Amino acid sequence: MHLPYQRGPLHDLADTPVAYDTVLAEVTEEALERITPEGNLEHPGAVLDIGDTSLGITALLALAWQRTQDPRVPEAVRRSLAFHLRERVYTQDNPGYPNLRVRNSYLPYARYVLEAGAHPIGDWPSTVWALLQAVNVLDAADGLLDGPQRDDLLVVAHGYWRWLTEATFFNPQHAGNQAIGCVVGGLMLARHLPPAEGEPVRARALALYADEIRARRVRDRGALLPPEHGGAYDNNYGPISLSFLAQAHRISGEEVFARDGEALARYIDARLTNGGFDLGGPRYSEQHSGFESVLGLRYFSRRIASDPGRYRGDTRWGRHAVHPDGGMDGHFAFMLVWQIQDPTRWHRTPSSTVARHQLRAGSVSVAFDDRMTPALIEAAGTYCLAGAVDRQHGFGPVVDGFLLCRPMGEVRVRDVRTAGLAAKLVTKPVVDREHVLRHVRSLYVTDGTTLWVTVAVERLGAEPYLLAGLPYATDDGDRVRRTAEAEVASAGDLRLTHPRGQAPDHFDARTETTQEQAAFALAADPRGYGDPDEGWRHLVSSSALEAGPAAGAPQDLHVFAVRYGTQGPFTPAFESGAQGLTVRTEAFTALIGGIDGDAHGVPELTLHG
Repeated sequence: MHLPYQRGPLHDLADTPVAYDTVLAEVTEEALERITPEGNLEHPGAVLDIGDTSLGITALLALAWQRTQDPRVPEAVRRSLAFHLRERVYTQDNPGYPNLRVRNSYLPYARYVLEAGAHPIGDWPSTVWALLQAVNVLDAADGLLDGPQRDDLLVVAHGYWRWLTEATFFNPQHAGNQAIGCVVGGLMLARHLPPAEGEPVRARALALYADEIRARRVRDRGALLPPEHGGAYDNNYGPISLSFLAQAHRISGEEVFARDGEALARYIDARLTNGGFDLGGPRYSEQHSGFESVLGLRYFSRRIASDPGRYRGDTRWGRHAVHPDGGMDGHFAFMLVWQIQDPTRWHRTPSSTVARHQLRAGSVSVAFDDRMTPALIEAAGTYCLAGAVDRQHGFGPVVDGFLLCRPMGEVRVRDVRTAGLAAKLVTKPVVDREHVLRHVRSLYVTDGTTLWVTVAVERLGAEPYLLAGLPYATDDGDRVRRTAEAEVASAGDLRLTHPRGQAPDHFDARTETTQEQAAFALAADPRGYGDPDEGWRHLVSSSALEAGPAAGAPQDLHVFAVRYGTQGPFTPAFESGAQGLTVRTEAFTALIGGIDGDAHGVPELTLHG
């Protein structure tokens, strides 16, 4: 079974002018075939996210005309724009809409569902999207629209902005991507208004970003991030926020958008495995965006000098939104317009800068969570998640059912690089079930093909083991496939266990259930509105690799040694001395310093190939 949304790396999508002209030619032909006598360009099966979709295709047609001067296009643009202005602009309050600050404002807005009162909660983002589609059409209006129609569209676009910022509460879904999108709409709209009207709109957009978005950022893994549906980051919407930040910087030139975009891009880069796989989020866990992420990932790849374009997007949405039958949809069309207009080329080389929450070299990577516990381990094309035991999640020693990975104090990190090796030493103070303070030292070393993990802790009770990951997925090249196996060796006994309890509280990797499905099943609210991150935290147990203590460890320590990604004998040796613990493997010798670290408390590590 393949994961449905994690497909090819987005930087593999052709993005040359010729490729984009081909995309626009296909859009043009489908749109001209679809357009109704009334001028409607919506997909016949569209029900949700519908208020802006015809206008989105209108904007794509306008861009296509700019590039090709196809004589068939102007009439279709004018007819479809007339349809939107006549049939898709609402001024009567939607019954049941809960977020109005002003009743009966008669300002225009777009509906998420056309039927009055059917699903009003989505009207705010639908109106943001309609504003963005409208300003894209206005950008292409010269020589395409007559004066009265252009003026009508500008009045509606300005009305959309006022409805979003005056008639309703701002960002009622607490969704960073929607909020930044609204700011972008204001910045683009301001350029089309007379200065006396445009400057207040621009100032208001910048103030909203500063006061309602930037001031509410959430910290995760050392970065301050625009919150997404109540959480720090979402795998579907986070890269979309990055695209909005890219467009905000392109349009305004304000450095705050560049700085915040670079911070988010570095965060995404650290989250992603070498193969581009990631999961987690408060709205979606494994569902990944497609073309909507390209602008941001590409734009900021240059600015951070790394390759976040390895992000595995949903390439079924590689060019534009589509319905299950493959038919085009105008939802998010503004992102395709902007990525076509932006000349930035991909940066495809990994960053050489050390990142605290990532270890990456060659085909091996470890992404660490906020507590410096591995969230994802990648080696030999296989991805391991953090395991779960007795409602405890993570990676670390287990004794009497108690997992030693939750820090009780400062987590300290030391990175060392040699000519052929990259290593990270993590020193973490923890307490056991009896509240005894212990120090877990975890060493991660890779040569770009193999990952060696050594974990040392003061001697524990009877029969401890290392919770060493949940084998979950493997790389098939252009797809990510479910698995329950991993190429792992241990210096102690190694076993792959599976939970005895029933789903959804117990996750068995041998089943076809995905992590996202299990997480939504455990969440408090329905799929699409529940928090999969919160749901997954309710998991009781999972399939897991369990490694016993290594033989030959010093008497005062339990040492666990695991190797990912290479077959063959694995017989590391250990020696304790005045300077710390020496670890010898077939590929390196490492000296792990004592728990106190150097004079500043920084962990000490010496590494030789």
